[in-house]
Order: sequence, then C-alpha cells, then structure tokens
Amino acid sequence: MVQFDLFGEVEQKLEERAKQREEEASNPSKPPSALAWRRKRIAFPGDPNRLAREVAENVIAAWFSHYGGNRMDVPLGTIASLSFFREPLVSDWLLTLEPAQLPPLLREIWGSQWMARPDLIEVARPLHDWVEEDPDEYQLRAVQAVIHTAIYNGLFDLTASGDPYGRSEADVLSPLLTGLRHKSDKKWRGEYHTPPSVTDLMAEILVGDDDHGPTIRDPALGSGGMFRSVAQTLRDRGLNPHDYTWFGNDIDPLATACAAVNAIIWDLGPRTVIWRADSLATDDADLSTALAEREAVIKHRNAVVEQALFEHRAGRMLHAFNQLLEGAAA
Repeated sequence: MVQFDLFGEVEQKLEERAKQREEEASNPSKPPSALAWRRKRIAFPGDPNRLAREVAENVIAAWFSHYGGNRMDVPLGTIASLSFFREPLVSDWLLTLEPAQLPPLLREIWGSQWMARPDLIEVARPLHDWVEEDPDEYQLRAVQAVIHTAIYNGLFDLTASGDPYGRSEADVLSPLLTGLRHKSDKKWRGEYHTPPSVTDLMAEILVGDDDHGPTIRDPALGSGGMFRSVAQTLRDRGLNPHDYTWFGNDIDPLATACAAVNAIIWDLGPRTVIWRADSLATDDADLSTALAEREAVIKHRNAVVEQALFEHRAGRMLHAFNQLLEGAAA
C-alpha cells in the first residue's frame, strides 16, 4: 500500500479540503470549487468507456499544450501511477503538490507496487524508467498539468474503487496509448485496439458458467482489453479471476507495460504472466523465457525483503544491546 506521509503534510491538506467541502455544503450561495463541481457532474458515470475516452482526450491535450514531443511514456506512466490509488480523497492532496514533489511521490508509488507485484512492475518498466532520469522543471510542470487534468476529468471515478469490478469497467490506458501515438506509427505497427463492446461480446460467448481454473491466453494482448472483458464476465457469473491463469504478450513494449499495470488495477490474480514478445517468431512466443524471468524477479524481491527484515531485526538487537551497555555503565 502506498504511504501518504512522504512530505509530512498530507493529513493537514486533507483536513483543509474536508473543511472547505463542509463550508461549501453549508453555504449554498457560495459557488463550489471546480473540483467539487466536477465530482458532482461525473459521479457514478453511466458510460465508463466514454468517460475513459474523455479522460484520455483531455490528458493528451494537456500534455501537448504543456510539453509535447515524443515522450509518450511520461503521460502514460503518470496516469498509470495514479491508477494505483484506491482512495478518491487523495485527489485533494495531489492538487496541492508542487512539480518538484512529484518525482519522489511517483518513485514511492512504483516502488510499493514493485514490492507487491515485482513481475508485473518489471514488465511495466517503460512507464516508470523516466522518473529516474531526473526530469527538468519544464517536464515536471507538464506532468503536474496531466495530473490535474486527469483528476478534474474523473480518472478516480474509474480507478479508485476498492471493488475490482468497479475499477474494471473501462480501460483508461488504451485510449491514452492510441491517442498519444502518431497515426503513421499506429499504421506501421498495426496497432488498433479492439473496442470494448466487441471484447465484451466475445467474452460473453467464450466464457462458460461452469468454467473453473482454465488458462486465458491472448497472443496479441495490446493493453489487455480482452482480459478485462473476460474478468468482468467471470465475476458476473460468480467466478473468481484468481482461479485462472492469465498468459498475455504483445510485440509493443508500451502496450505490454500498460497491460501489466491493468492486470494490477483489474486484480486478475497471482497467476498472471505478461511479457513482450512476437507471437509469430517462436512456437511458444517465448513463454518459457517469460516464466523464467518472472521467477527470477520474484526471487530477487524475496531476497530484498529478507535482507530488509534482517537489517531491521539486527538494528533492534543493536539498540537493545546499547541500552544494556548504558545501563551497566550507569
């Protein structure tokens, strides 16, 4: 879980925003804040896919108006990191952050997710490597604009639900990825994501009411739209996506990275393997290699955790030993 005490002022900011909302509620004549008005307008969206497109379109406009260029990974990675939050009220705090405060926050978000799902976060590396590049103030102001735009346009209405079903009703990253990519690039890659209405229909046809524990495989995964539809259909039929094994790959590293993030957002479960590979290049699309790399990453995470626990225990023992020495000296 992401810790919101990075700057030591989060609780104070949230309390201030809560008081502001109370004042607005008790004083109808006072115009509500832009955020409060926006929340009222988009609460419980009737068409999540339409809202996802709206969020993507406005984020793209904000990014290109403040920065532009070919750095698709920056706005994509920013929205992906925000999608890990499960508390809508965090938006009040995020709006108070200055550009210089964003890199440490984003590093903490990705780091905490790496501790939970190192295999998927490693696949998502194209979305968060840029945070370690020491971005300049110009770029960070564009990131700030992206965050504000996403919040005001309702990103957390789609992704901040504590219920996996609620945050799996739309793929926010797919329209953002395709919208940021140049038309000629999409044509060269053959990257045209299947519309949600089509994947939903396919899932309804393919998933049986008594399916338990099979493998779901997508050799042209994109950002994971088919996985989302299958997971929702399973839940509609009283089945748990955690009981399934999910194998998905795509040749595009950014699409694969988005699918890895979506697998966490949609809570597909512990048996989810996503990797970058050309399905036409080998017989198994490098599945065996992906499984070996996944095992190595998880093993490394376990070693890091074990070392941290050892250092914590050693620190406590050393502290207790020093107290004994001080007591004996007294």
